Amino acid sequence: MVPPDDDDHDCGWKAYAKAQDAKLAAVMARLEDLERRAAGRKSEKRKASKLPPPTPRASADPATTAAKRAAAAELRDARLEVELTHVSVPDGQRRCPACDNDKLRPVGTGKLSSVIEYVRPHFRRRVFQRETLSCRCGHIVTAPAPDRVGEKTRYAPSFVAHLVVSKCNDSIPQYRLEKAYRQIGIPISRSTMCDLFHRAADELRPLYSAALALVPAALDVHADETSIRQQGLDRRAYLWGFVTPDVVVYRYAPSRSGDTAKQVLGDSTGRLVVDQFTGYNAVTKPGQRLRAGCLAHARRKIFEQREHPETQEALDLIGAIYAVEHDAKAAQIGTAAHLDLRTQRSRPLFAKLLRWGRRHRHSFEPRSGMGRAIRYLLRNFRELGRFLRFVTIPPDNNVAEAALRRVALGRKNFLFVGGEDAGHDLAVLYTLVACCEKHGINPIDYVTDVLTRVHSHPARDVLDLLPHRWKPPANPRSTRTHATARESTATAGVDSRTVTLRTPAATASSLPGG
Repeated sequence: MVPPDDDDHDCGWKAYAKAQDAKLAAVMARLEDLERRAAGRKSEKRKASKLPPPTPRASADPATTAAKRAAAAELRDARLEVELTHVSVPDGQRRCPACDNDKLRPVGTGKLSSVIEYVRPHFRRRVFQRETLSCRCGHIVTAPAPDRVGEKTRYAPSFVAHLVVSKCNDSIPQYRLEKAYRQIGIPISRSTMCDLFHRAADELRPLYSAALALVPAALDVHADETSIRQQGLDRRAYLWGFVTPDVVVYRYAPSRSGDTAKQVLGDSTGRLVVDQFTGYNAVTKPGQRLRAGCLAHARRKIFEQREHPETQEALDLIGAIYAVEHDAKAAQIGTAAHLDLRTQRSRPLFAKLLRWGRRHRHSFEPRSGMGRAIRYLLRNFRELGRFLRFVTIPPDNNVAEAALRRVALGRKNFLFVGGEDAGHDLAVLYTLVACCEKHGINPIDYVTDVLTRVHSHPARDVLDLLPHRWKPPANPRSTRTHATARESTATAGVDSRTVTLRTPAATASSLPGG
């Protein structure tokens, strides 16, 4: 008996089979995506496209290049400690090779040759002999005590700053620091380092609050979030990152609820560059912030389906849009000129990209990877095209994603936070270190200084201590040379001998100056 033709056959099992096929296709697409993320190539670079090559950039001016190199060398030499070593001509060479005269005369001060050496980092114990004066009436006056982080601690602010920067900037877990310190003869327990880390967060919390208050006041804000494990919590906790032109602020939350974005941004107005996560819906309602999308997200979804030949055109168009941004940056054009360039070149490219999506949206199953990529592009075309109207926002949200890289690297090294309070402390220190990196400030110098000034600084001027407004002290005590320190202690009657414990080269990167 011949089975009936599929077109004529109609029963409940046929609809069920089609539904199962669609479900299986979605599961297989998801499985392939997970395998690609776990073992595939992470880079999104492509081979050269068929588009015309971009306009070649003008060759660098040799005079400008030489001036930049000279400025960099001058800055480097200004920070280097100089040690002059006299090198005499060997006895066997103190004779003229032409006339055999052995009465050679010195020529000036000699010829200078310089090399840059690596000096292994070390710790030192500084002893302060505090002058004590007495009066006939019995009153005693004593010189002030050295700066400390909290009461009754023997660790200087510079040591605490090194702990903070090692974990928050270099992502070095404390157990590795404990091992490195032990190798140079300074055993410090992890519990002590942990206490100093959280004490620093408590001391610097006023600065964090000031930075957090600047986020809703900014016109343009980039935001993103990433997961992190909290000890004792079954679900994932999250660190949210908010980036403005002045600050990078992190906010810890035990969940991914949109309440975090609401607490940080409130009812502020302006523009918010984010992905399509619904947690930001509460702050992008009418009358609040205007939502701008991330073209890099749309590109990534299309790039992951690059086995389909249809993606080549879309990727070329997105690449051409980024070429416009590259040309604008290279030309250093102003705001109005940059917006004109986007209007003339980027807007037609974006329109072609949308036409590409509409042309191919019916060629793929809605639940397939390609179907989801096209649907993401077409559903969010308004948000994705915001950069064509506002020149102060870029086409993507890469600055917020880049700010979360330190979190992603940290969770691979120290794995989790001990609790919700520890997560908030980590957000405080992450914020200040990331702001230092954003403005090109040495984070160890900055944290060392503000740890000693935060309590004596007027509360109304606390913004002046944030990295984008911070000015280093004119005569910091921490930058005195070893020779000056030895002279001062010797003059005061203290033994000026110092014990220098040097670290092996293998652990040098974990220690001050490494």
